[in-house]
Amino acid sequence: MTSLVSLSEIQVAAKELEGVIRRTPVEPSRDPRLPRDTVFLKCENLQRAGSFKIRGAYLRISRLSKEDRARGVVAASAGNHAQGVALAARMLGIPATVFMPKAAPLPKLAATKDYGADVILGGNTVDDALEAAHKFAAETGATLIHPFDHMDVVRGQGTCALEILEQVPDVATIVVAIGGGGLAAGVAAAAKAINPSVTVIGVQAAEAAAYPPSLAAGKPVKLAQMQTIADGIAVGRPGDITFPHVRDLVDEIVTVSEEDITRALLSLQERNKLIAEPAGGTAYAALICGKVSVDGPTVAILSGGNIDPLLQVRLIGHGLALSGRYLRCNLRCSDKPGTLAAVLNLLGERGGNIVDVTHQRTDPRLHIGEVSIDLSVETRGDDHATHLVAAMRDAGFIVTVNGPTGRG
Repeated sequence: MTSLVSLSEIQVAAKELEGVIRRTPVEPSRDPRLPRDTVFLKCENLQRAGSFKIRGAYLRISRLSKEDRARGVVAASAGNHAQGVALAARMLGIPATVFMPKAAPLPKLAATKDYGADVILGGNTVDDALEAAHKFAAETGATLIHPFDHMDVVRGQGTCALEILEQVPDVATIVVAIGGGGLAAGVAAAAKAINPSVTVIGVQAAEAAAYPPSLAAGKPVKLAQMQTIADGIAVGRPGDITFPHVRDLVDEIVTVSEEDITRALLSLQERNKLIAEPAGGTAYAALICGKVSVDGPTVAILSGGNIDPLLQVRLIGHGLALSGRYLRCNLRCSDKPGTLAAVLNLLGERGGNIVDVTHQRTDPRLHIGEVSIDLSVETRGDDHATHLVAAMRDAGFIVTVNGPTGRG
């Protein structure tokens, strides 16, 4: 039976990490959907190497023997653990090899290489990369630095909770994203030991949620498939070490949708001027969408900020559409001179900003004398979008709204 890490072990880890990690700030949430001055953000997206991973990676590697250091380390990661291991190994003068999925985000891949690691791409998931890393370790004698399933990794991640309890002494709830469970295990172990009344809630992406079925089965269960934008927590099986920590110490596990995560990332950027990757914003998403209720001071851990700029652009656009800031719709109307101008004038007079217009007469679904107009319009939000749709319908146009914008 796996024993749980202790508070004293995490406190010792914090001493060893002094001067290595940053004491990341805690910022109040600015999202208007959440209670003012009650929800806070632990900004591990501002940590060295862009995520909390340096905490556990450095502690694990720094405790290796001289002989193990000489043989080097190997890791598997979608990006954040890769960067944490690469940076820690460079700081300690140890060679590092990192296996990453073929679709690993380019900024994470480039950063890992820049920190001095030898990067090998292969497989489609972190689990595939981890299998290759295990094989490499067996063949070369390199020490595998597991992304979550090692006691020293859990101890290192737990130092994040020590900071939270000092920065928000009256915290009632800590919300943390869960992939393999290293961060949640360490945070729950530290927080519960300091104040047993603190509630710890884990959050998983709904399309990569291995913990609910595993907890139901009473043991780690591997998912048959995963598909989520939150690649940093796309882990198909809980760890043997992290599972009992989460089972015994985390009060509840909830899941959030891809849309929930997207809305959270947009809110962080617009309201708090903070950049987070999808996995990094997952805990906050659970608060914004109401999966986690706020009952007293609540801290959501922003676990990482290493997002591909191209993905960020797509997510911003999608997030704006979800929040009603883009109205995409189709109009069917009579094919008469001036009809298109009338539509555009109607929208402009009511504050809509036309982004794109497609005007066609050849759609076989149209009646003779009809025209189809596809519109993309910037709005001031969902209420404004609904108002614009109503105005077009009142003017006699047949309007079909595409996507989540518009309630009419």
